[in-house]
Amino acid sequence: PRPSPPTRRSSPPAPPTAAAPQSAAEHGEVAGQVPRRGAGGEERRLEPVHGVEHLEHRDGGADGAVDVGPGRGELGPRRADRAHRGLQRRQRPLDLLEAGPRAHQRGVQRAACDAPPRGSPPPGRRRPDPSRWSGGKWEEERKRERDLLLAWTDTSAEIRIVYKDLASQDSGLLPIASRALPRRLDASPLDSGGRRRRRKGGTESAGQISFGQLVSLVELYEAVILKMTEFLELEAQDGVRMPWNVIPGTKQEATSSVIPVSAIYTPLKSIPEIPVLPYAPLRCRMCRSILNPFSIVDYVAKIWVCPFCFQRNQFPQHYSSISENNLPAELFPQYTTVEYLSSAETGPAAPPVFIFVVDTCMIEEEIGYLKSALAQAVELLPDNSLVGFITFGTYVQVHELGFGLLPKSYVFKGTKEVTKEQILEQMCFFTGKKMPTTGVIAGTRDGLSSESISRFLLPASECEFVLNSVIEEMQKDPWPVPADQRASRCTGAALSVAANLLGVCVPGSGARIMAFIGGPSTEGPGSIVSKSLSEPIRSHKDLDKDSAPLYDKAVKFYDQIAKQLVHQGHVLDVFACAVDQVGVAEMKVAIEKTGGIVVLAESFGHSVFKDSLLRIFQSADDSLGLSFNGILEINCSKDVKIQGIIGPCTSLEKELIAGFDQEAAAAVMARLVSFKMESEDDFDPVRWLDRSLIRVCSKFGEYQKETPSSFSLSPRLSIFPQFMFNLRRSQFVQVFNNSPDETAYFRMMLDRENVANAVVMIQPSLISYSFQSGPEPALLDATAIASDKILLLDSYFTVVIFHGITIAQWRNARYQDQEGHEAFAQLLKAPHEEANAIIKERFPVPRLVVCDQYGSQARFLLAKLNPSVSYNSGNPSPGGDVIFTDDVSFEVFMDHLQRLAVQG
Repeated sequence: PRPSPPTRRSSPPAPPTAAAPQSAAEHGEVAGQVPRRGAGGEERRLEPVHGVEHLEHRDGGADGAVDVGPGRGELGPRRADRAHRGLQRRQRPLDLLEAGPRAHQRGVQRAACDAPPRGSPPPGRRRPDPSRWSGGKWEEERKRERDLLLAWTDTSAEIRIVYKDLASQDSGLLPIASRALPRRLDASPLDSGGRRRRRKGGTESAGQISFGQLVSLVELYEAVILKMTEFLELEAQDGVRMPWNVIPGTKQEATSSVIPVSAIYTPLKSIPEIPVLPYAPLRCRMCRSILNPFSIVDYVAKIWVCPFCFQRNQFPQHYSSISENNLPAELFPQYTTVEYLSSAETGPAAPPVFIFVVDTCMIEEEIGYLKSALAQAVELLPDNSLVGFITFGTYVQVHELGFGLLPKSYVFKGTKEVTKEQILEQMCFFTGKKMPTTGVIAGTRDGLSSESISRFLLPASECEFVLNSVIEEMQKDPWPVPADQRASRCTGAALSVAANLLGVCVPGSGARIMAFIGGPSTEGPGSIVSKSLSEPIRSHKDLDKDSAPLYDKAVKFYDQIAKQLVHQGHVLDVFACAVDQVGVAEMKVAIEKTGGIVVLAESFGHSVFKDSLLRIFQSADDSLGLSFNGILEINCSKDVKIQGIIGPCTSLEKELIAGFDQEAAAAVMARLVSFKMESEDDFDPVRWLDRSLIRVCSKFGEYQKETPSSFSLSPRLSIFPQFMFNLRRSQFVQVFNNSPDETAYFRMMLDRENVANAVVMIQPSLISYSFQSGPEPALLDATAIASDKILLLDSYFTVVIFHGITIAQWRNARYQDQEGHEAFAQLLKAPHEEANAIIKERFPVPRLVVCDQYGSQARFLLAKLNPSVSYNSGNPSPGGDVIFTDDVSFEVFMDHLQRLAVQG
């Protein structure tokens, strides 16, 4: 039992002696009263000091609060040491440490009875100099320390720091754990028997620490807290936190920093004071970055300089009133994050789409829990949102919600993956009309009627009764399950059907596949374990030893699902509720790449699942605020390159495309293939160029796997296949009818000329002259030939002036010399003037060829044109010419390229 406090401490402090200052007010302090313990162990609080309330005493503490400061010097060293040890044996108070002149005053007042209690720093062995604590010098040296109130206790072994400026009125205290302090700071200087602890070979107290060291420690932690507060403010403003908030200036610094230069970004972070601008963002015409506070603005010339690429951009007309005193919101320094309203550029906001994929291979109790949760979620759906419903077990059933007379569904076998073509054919999307054989079939813009789509995806307000009926009548999968086997569950096939259904009906719009899974997949693609219960589900040990034969195959399948959903702009959410594993490890790639949600619980009746599902659809302040089909575009300055991203997203492979130079790439490929032809034996240049082009298109093209008609290229890459087509037919690759000297000459000129001239060598330019229009570029195609036109071909080594047959006849008839035919004379003169300008500025001087249609020298032009009209073509163009060649046309070339690129 703890001894009772000494009776001599029960009396109030003695009145101030003559040696003490006259009043505490002289030092700017407010005198406080010492708390006393009342009846029943109650405690009374001290009056506020420095604007912060004193801490309460714990049970068993002393009646008085003892201030530790220079006033302790009024006690004799031995007497103070004896009192200190005695109090440590009898009580465990929570003491207050005040610093300043008031400590000197109150120490003198209670010099006869007060001594430092247990837990406070032990008194020094020398008498401190009272002049050191004079009011003026104290104010100068310890001004900031007046806002600190330190409490020492050896029971909790921690320091509590009260920050007057930072701590809220409710919390009052900002605790710092003692483990963050020096190891022996919280140690008591005395042992349990009251004897002073000694070091090995020494007599110093292990817990002794000076007041100056304590203040330095507090200042250190204060600086850390203030810096962390700055980081938190930046995160609250922009949703960004970075390990390194200063970018390394050299490669050596970046390498030695160990922790990578990175940023954690929350794109959907709620920012209460974020400005919403009612107009479209102003983008840089070079790098497509947006006007921001870091842009350099010339208010006089109405020009802004992009901070990323340093491109000068002109302000549009609606920014004409901009000035230093009239800034748009996006230039305010505090508005580093803004939002823009939807405009004609972004298009109207489409309604969200939810398609529920529900597992029925569960016991009746679990199905009942799930039905109840789904019914509540349906009530919270937005009225304009489109809803679909799919159930799966041994088979996959797509329910037709638009047919309300009786339950109707389309059934797919769960052992095979379902393609879009099967969806279109078996679900009767083209009833009464023929399905197109080519082209991408996706949505109403590609031939699907809105009536056929609304059979499976209906607004929630229109299908609420039918959907609730389907949910209410949902029962356990009827197929029997032997006692020694798992249920036949085709999770992968069901998700494949859902992804293809959304891709057919609503591609590019915000849609979510919400899968509710109650067990492992055992059937069809994506299965993770066999049906036999004797085979356990893969563990970490199995994955480490590569003894999980179905794991890699399932991950590859879900990776293909992820790529399809990303291309369509759709999301996969998984709610896995089972005691056993369900395959989240395999589905992780699809969930993360699409930015989906995953909830893992033991049962559909558990609050983790039920409350999480409701949080998605509720519209209260604590809702998730889901967004759909979001694209995160990152622009960097020239010195920064994105290495990768980790999180719930996937790369759109746009970071390379944005900086792709098609003409430079064509020149590089031409030099490289010429070098390989000369340095490598048995090198097939055409095959090498074709394989390279296929790999580029397969990596950077946009397509659906095994669907050539869905293939498309970014505008920054769209001309590159045409360059490669002409390179295959150029004099650098096709050496037939050229001597070795000529080939060497062509390749040397290619290696020494710039990109613009190299592109002309690879793909000659063609200009058309006619009465109907002035000089204009023409396609390098056989269809460009017309009887009433003059063509000017520049292939760098040869300049060809080609006259159509009608033009040639008029020229031979000398109409250009007759009065009234000045326009015809000018038409004949214009290509010659342009040809002379080209010859004059080029070295070596190119050869000039003037020819007519059907003439012998017309071969110089026909050899460079795309043979879209050849001798085996069925429909030659009127007035055009036929090219007698076995070379494939550019259209046939692109058809083969698309077919090979979409194979992945």
